[in-house]
Amino acid sequence: MELPILEQEINLLHERVCYALGDPKRILILYVLAEKGRYVNEISELLDMPQSTVSRHLRVLRERELVETDRQGPAVFYSLSDQRIIQALDLMRGILTSKIEARADLTQSFNRNNK
Repeated sequence: MELPILEQEINLLHERVCYALGDPKRILILYVLAEKGRYVNEISELLDMPQSTVSRHLRVLRERELVETDRQGPAVFYSLSDQRIIQALDLMRGILTSKIEARADLTQSFNRNNK
């Protein structure tokens, strides 16, 4: 393993992807777009967020190349640029769920042993 190359890749990952995922609303937008491509107003309605807020988040996702755009007249259609981002998010959610379940099991076991 080439450590300098790994470090460069990690720095790029942090700059490009981690920053884009740094806001829970952007992650929700990615999940909405995983179902199908949508217009800003559709995303805004689904997430009950102001259109201006959704547009700001979409700009970040577009700049980080996580979503693609297709201008259709005055409207812009958004879609995921790569479905693997959802797989990565699902993997991280699975890790989190496992950790939470393990902690709950430990707590229940502790409580049973101390009664």
